[in-house]
Amino acid sequence: MPFIIGYGIAILGAITAYQLTKGKTNKRKFIGWGITLMFAISPFLSFAIGLTTAVIVMNGWAAMIMWVIFPPIFLLGFVLLLVGIFKKEEKVKF
Repeated sequence: MPFIIGYGIAILGAITAYQLTKGKTNKRKFIGWGITLMFAISPFLSFAIGLTTAVIVMNGWAAMIMWVIFPPIFLLGFVLLLVGIFKKEEKVKF
């Protein structure tokens, strides 16, 4: 049952990020989602997927797939954060 906690925290993090970035500029959205992916979604989602896989195949070593899932999701969050930091604000021309 601990994988339910992992899924719950990942979903809660996504909902929180959505609520915090609603109505913000694209720069702020990239920064918010990048931080959320790195620290709230990727560790807990990879943990939950790893434990779910281990339960399904009935092998504890299958939980090591979390070490394969975590880095790409974390790097995606890091790239989103960097895009948000270095993105130029677009000026609205009338």
